[in-house]
Amino acid sequence: MRKTFLEGLLHRPLTDPPPALDDPELAELGRKLDAAARRRLGRSLAIREVDAGSCNGCELEIHALNNAFHDLERFGLRFVASPRHADVLLVTGPVTRNMREALERTWRATPDPKWVVAVGDCALDGGLFAGGYACVGGVSAVVPVDLHIRGCPPMPAQLLKGLLTLLAPP
Repeated sequence: MRKTFLEGLLHRPLTDPPPALDDPELAELGRKLDAAARRRLGRSLAIREVDAGSCNGCELEIHALNNAFHDLERFGLRFVASPRHADVLLVTGPVTRNMREALERTWRATPDPKWVVAVGDCALDGGLFAGGYACVGGVSAVVPVDLHIRGCPPMPAQLLKGLLTLLAPP
């Protein structure tokens, strides 16, 4: 135990470096996203995240949107706890048999107009889980999908760009 403790003190963490605090590209992207949400909805965008059976890689990137570096709330976007208050459902992972009904209920509970965003490569077609006994398939096999954001997992900037694409005028 002592050896592990000392190694932890002497070695740097194995994480990616944080983004620059004053990243002008990220700030501009956020301003565009906030303006698009207010123009399209007249208010900020409310997001409900649904894990339909993923490996949690996409969730880590989605949660990074709320950390101190990306701080998605400063752009007028927020995560909500109930689908009844959401405009967008961010769905990750392949849909498992156990999560199919929960995803359908969440989609029905979300008021119109609503958008469904399939996040990550597994949400497209099931990824490496496709064809497995516990996997129904991609998100579009269960609910209609308005946008797919590719990546394994997609980076936070890709998620913001995807949301901006979603809010662009038709």
